[in-house]
Amino acid sequence: MLPWERCGLPGTQAHVPVLCHPWRRTRSVLSSMLAEEPRTPGMCPGGFSTLLPAPDTSLQRECSPLPAPLPGLQAGSCCRGPFTLLRAGPTASRMAKWLPRSTDLTRFCQKLNRVKTLEDDMMETSFNRCLSTIDLTLLGIGGMVGSGLYVLTGTVAKEIAGPAVIVSFIIAGFASLLAALCYAEFGARVPKTGSAYMFTYVSVGEIWAFLIGWNVLLEYMIGGAAVARAWSGYLDSIFNHKIKNFTETHVGAWQVPFLARYPDFLAAAILLVATAFISFGAKVSSWLNHVFSAISMGVILFILIMGFVLAQPKNWSTQEGGFAPYGLSGIMAGTATCFYAFVGFDVIAASSEEARNPQRAVPRAIAFSLGLATGAYILVSVVLTLMVPWHTLDPDSALADAFYRRGYAWAGFLVAAGSICAMNTVLLSNLFSLPRIVYAMAEDGLFFQVFSRVHPRTQVPVIGIVVFGLLMALLALVFDLEALVQFLSIGTLLAYTFVAASIIVLRFQQQKGDVAMPVAGGRPNPEPHEGPSCSELKEYESFSDKLHLVDRDKSKEQREPGQLKAAFEPYLEFLSDFYPGEVVTVAVVTLMVSAICLCSILVFGNTHLHLPTWSYSLLLVLFSLGFLLSLLLIWAHEQQHSTQTFQIPLVPLSPALSIILNIYLMLKLSYMTWLRFAIWLLLGLIVYFGYGIWHSKENLRELQPQRVSTRYVVFPGSSLEERVQAVQPSSQPATELPDTDIDDCKR
Repeated sequence: MLPWERCGLPGTQAHVPVLCHPWRRTRSVLSSMLAEEPRTPGMCPGGFSTLLPAPDTSLQRECSPLPAPLPGLQAGSCCRGPFTLLRAGPTASRMAKWLPRSTDLTRFCQKLNRVKTLEDDMMETSFNRCLSTIDLTLLGIGGMVGSGLYVLTGTVAKEIAGPAVIVSFIIAGFASLLAALCYAEFGARVPKTGSAYMFTYVSVGEIWAFLIGWNVLLEYMIGGAAVARAWSGYLDSIFNHKIKNFTETHVGAWQVPFLARYPDFLAAAILLVATAFISFGAKVSSWLNHVFSAISMGVILFILIMGFVLAQPKNWSTQEGGFAPYGLSGIMAGTATCFYAFVGFDVIAASSEEARNPQRAVPRAIAFSLGLATGAYILVSVVLTLMVPWHTLDPDSALADAFYRRGYAWAGFLVAAGSICAMNTVLLSNLFSLPRIVYAMAEDGLFFQVFSRVHPRTQVPVIGIVVFGLLMALLALVFDLEALVQFLSIGTLLAYTFVAASIIVLRFQQQKGDVAMPVAGGRPNPEPHEGPSCSELKEYESFSDKLHLVDRDKSKEQREPGQLKAAFEPYLEFLSDFYPGEVVTVAVVTLMVSAICLCSILVFGNTHLHLPTWSYSLLLVLFSLGFLLSLLLIWAHEQQHSTQTFQIPLVPLSPALSIILNIYLMLKLSYMTWLRFAIWLLLGLIVYFGYGIWHSKENLRELQPQRVSTRYVVFPGSSLEERVQAVQPSSQPATELPDTDIDDCKR
């Protein structure tokens, strides 16, 4: 079926249905183009269509038979690239109403998957680049070392893993390192605020980036509100719950689903105070974070020194249950829980637009903060399980209770102070990151434009800070957040998954500016020290302007990122016909589908699906093979090798391991979490299709009228000595001329 598209013709009404007919893949068409045989302008006889290249070229018209004569068709000349425009007459217009518009569907899918165009100078920003490596490191530590250090260690040790919680934290730290390295590479290469949203937008596509940003938005809101309520409850417990009793007595208790038992005014108040400090600017926020982080790390150092002094190795003996009482399954279950203790490092990537030297500061800050946080969790777990038997721990206040039971009740107040300061740093981290991600979405046109305004003096998105600070305070004041806390996990894991996939896609694409488009009428000027090379682009004004097919020495050919490696070309020659990066993109999708199926069998195969042993094993083998073959297919292509910025090692293996781990942990979440996640995604799609897709800057850029011109360059090819390709302007994808057999071209 022939594709239809809408196009406005000079002298006619806009949106007249027209027919774009592609070039015939025949030798005669290519031969006549090379010879530039003249053709009489005008209508072609009978059921023939006029084949026209893009405007402003020297190619002549060609006649090619239509699959079936259509009455009332008149020739025109406004199709892009080497396509024919056939303007429909009255009969064809009526027929067009009933024909499916495949080009409309194609264009719609292209809109959904368009990627962000980055500026030439990515260091230019409306923010204040004032943060150093130390500032970013302390922001990361503040985001990771929060109440989890004081609560999570005791909970996992007593209920899940025992003293082997140490191993759980080691494995969880390594798993988090895989995701953190992906963030580090992106933060160095794309020093723009937005974190996972921005990374997905520049590599995968617009709708996926919006959904990631939409989920991260809710994740930060719920996370900040939950930490504020935990901060309030911890402080209230120091005063024997007098605040809670006073509120229930004078305000009343609620018995409404999804609402808290009583309004938590203290939690809302601390969020409003934190919002006020954050709105003063990045430097003030960083200074405040330094103060709380210093107190928190001082308390941790005290806990470690006192803990090792009071340590009793017999608490790991078999008399107390041994080191790993719950076995390997308990260690892995503890790993899944401990993994969420490290989710705060993405604040560093969200702050990269305010870093002085993001190419160096972001990777270093992520590495330092993750290493220090992992060490703190491991060492605190060691001293906690050595001070008292693991089965006697109090899950709600393990550290304070351990010191109290060893006769150091006064140490409990220091632990409480450290816990409150640690939770303050987490609050600052959430309030610092959330408005900047919203700013990035609004700046790209995908979210409401009011949130893209930056205060001229403080150089922070004040409107976003105030609005989302108030929303976070409202959540903490009246809503029951216990049922929503698991939502944090799925949003974080989804963001990690897409960032890892984006690393693979971007690593096997050409860097911006690798293929420079020469100006019209001139040749690209090589560097003075460079001679003619195999990768040099040669420009011709028309096909007859000294077009020579020159035999190349393939052993000296420099391959571009995304192209098949020379060693695999004899075995996978059919993959050489694809554009660089296309096969890798398909392989990444296949890898993710295989990972989803493999993890689904592992999680649900024996429990929910009740698969027999033979089918369980067969499906595991099949999906494992699909995952490994996709990985090998990606590895068989050339990738970028840059020494200017940090790059994660062992690509694509490292991101692939991160992908499969994140998917596995997502599938371990409850079905209610997935149901809430689906509802939130639906709301996000309504916002995107109602506002974002129409106001996107990439959409507005596509609507701008641009002069269309075509130049022809010769690229080194694998099946041909050279391949002729039409190079379109940057606003349009390059349209490749028809493929021909080697023998046909040589004729």
